[in-house]
Amino acid sequence: MSPDQSRQAATRPDSEFTLTIEDTLDRYARAGLPRTPRSVQRYCAKGHLDCRRIETQFGEKYLISPASVDKHIAYIEEVRPVATSRDVPRPVATSRDSISSGKIDGQPQHQTATSSDQSRQVATEYVSRLEGENEFLRHQIGVKDEQIKDLTERARETNHLIAGLQKMLTPLLGAAMPPEERG
Repeated sequence: MSPDQSRQAATRPDSEFTLTIEDTLDRYARAGLPRTPRSVQRYCAKGHLDCRRIETQFGEKYLISPASVDKHIAYIEEVRPVATSRDVPRPVATSRDSISSGKIDGQPQHQTATSSDQSRQVATEYVSRLEGENEFLRHQIGVKDEQIKDLTERARETNHLIAGLQKMLTPLLGAAMPPEERG
């Protein structure tokens, strides 16, 4: 390389970093890829996004390069598998041809009858047990509420008695103090 040729700068100017975390979240949302603020922070920390971390009076914040966000969105869209989106069902593990022929991987498969309703009975017992536990816990909450109400009333009565005691003692304690300390 000859000395006349220009070289790429070792650092980028800070003017390239114009997006806040919120602006970056808007860009991901507009691209149909909503993210959380924590995800964007992780992208910055891992180097997926070009950013600068700056000090503010409330702590640190990231300023992010718009070009790196666009590049990351394009990357996500490129590698995102279509089958994992929420509205598209996943493909079946075995083909329909092997199921209809009664063979999987070339081996004959035996059909078994469906089981009896034993699992339904177990579920019913489990549900009734849970309902019993819920009823017990509701009763316990009622008992605790009564105890809290009683303790609150006792605390109010105690505060009232202490206030009366202070009123009675104030003249006595005030007379016992020397005149220069009463002031």
